[in-house]
Amino acid sequence: MSPSQESVFSEYEAETSQTSKLIRKFKETPFVPIGMAGFTAVVCYGLYKLKHRGNMKMSLHLIHMRVAAQGFAVGALTCGVLYSMFRDYVGKPKE
Repeated sequence: MSPSQESVFSEYEAETSQTSKLIRKFKETPFVPIGMAGFTAVVCYGLYKLKHRGNMKMSLHLIHMRVAAQGFAVGALTCGVLYSMFRDYVGKPKE
């Protein structure tokens, strides 16, 4: 391999590291990581409360937690879509 090809590959690898990809994606669609974090938080809270659910059946408790977690994730994705539509069509000046 010639030295010029090695420098091209090293520049490409430096630009596409996992951290830079994550930061770029977070800037493009900030509601996806927020939805994932909320989903994780609801699931963790549900697992914590599983011990103290009283006389509620386990299956009913798990269904409620699943619906809450999915609702948070879908809500965050919907807000993200609305945000990107607003940014593209309303926030952008007409050309």
